Amino acid sequence: MNRLSQHQRNYVIRAKKRLGQCFLVNLSVAKKIVQASNLSPSNTVLEIGPGLGALTIPLARSVKRVIAIEKDEELFSWLSNKLYQEKITNVTLIHHDILKLNFEDLKEFFDHRIIVLGNLPFNISSPLVAKLLHHHKCIDRAVLMFQREFAERLISQPGTKSYGAITVILRYRARAKKLLRVSSGSFFPRPKVESMVLELDFKHPWPRCPVDDERLKRVVKPAFLQRRKTLINALLGAPENWEKEVILKALRSCGIDPARRAETLNMDEFISLAQVLSLTQ
Repeated sequence: MNRLSQHQRNYVIRAKKRLGQCFLVNLSVAKKIVQASNLSPSNTVLEIGPGLGALTIPLARSVKRVIAIEKDEELFSWLSNKLYQEKITNVTLIHHDILKLNFEDLKEFFDHRIIVLGNLPFNISSPLVAKLLHHHKCIDRAVLMFQREFAERLISQPGTKSYGAITVILRYRARAKKLLRVSSGSFFPRPKVESMVLELDFKHPWPRCPVDDERLKRVVKPAFLQRRKTLINALLGAPENWEKEVILKALRSCGIDPARRAETLNMDEFISLAQVLSLTQ
C-alpha cells in the first residue's frame, strides 16, 4: 500500500476533524475500483468527493474526462495543485456541495446519461442515494464506496434484518450489485468499520414501475417505520390517514395477509399495494 507523505497526513487529520471524512490511501484498491467500474476510454465520469485524488488520478488515466466535485475549499486547492504536478489535464475540478448541485446543470459535460463514481463521506450516503434516485432519468450508473453496513442495506433481500425502506425504494429505480469489500486499513484516518463498493445500475430498474416514486414511498416508509408492527397497524399510522377498511381491502386485493410484517414483502407486493392504495387518494 502506498503511504501518505507527512504533509498529506497533516491535511487529512484536519479534514477528518472538520468534515468527518476518511480518505482512501490504498492505491491498489483505488485501481481495483476503477477496473471494476467497467469504464471505457471514451467515458466522461462524475467523481464525488475526490479527496486526495486516490481515485481521481487512475480514473483520469482511464477515461476521456473527469468532472470532480469537491466541497472543501482547502482540499479543492490542494488537489488542483496535485493534478497540475501530475500533468493531468482532463480533470475539471468544481468547488461545490454535491447535495446542493442540480444534476441537470451537469448535462453540458456529458453526451449521454451520467456515470458517477466516488468514495463517499459516510455522513452523506443516505441523502446522496436519495439525490441519485431523484435524478435517476439522467444517470447511467453509479459506482460508490459506502460503509459496509449501509451498503448491505442496499443489496439485502426480503426476510433479512437489513432489508428496509431504502432497499425497496432504490431497487425500484436501480439494480444494486456488490463489487468489492475494502478493509478499514485502506483509509486514513483509519475508520472503525469496513467499506463496500457497490454498482447502482439505473439502466435496470424494476421491470414493473406502474406508480411514481412518491406513491411508493408513502407505503414503504410507514410500513418499515416500526418493523415489529403488522402491516395493517403500521399503515394505520401513515401520514395519509387511510381508513382501516381501505387498507384491509387493498391488502386483500393484493393477496397479502394483514398480519405480515413489512420485511417479508417482496418488491412486486409493495408495488401492487402502492398501486392499489394510490387509487384511493
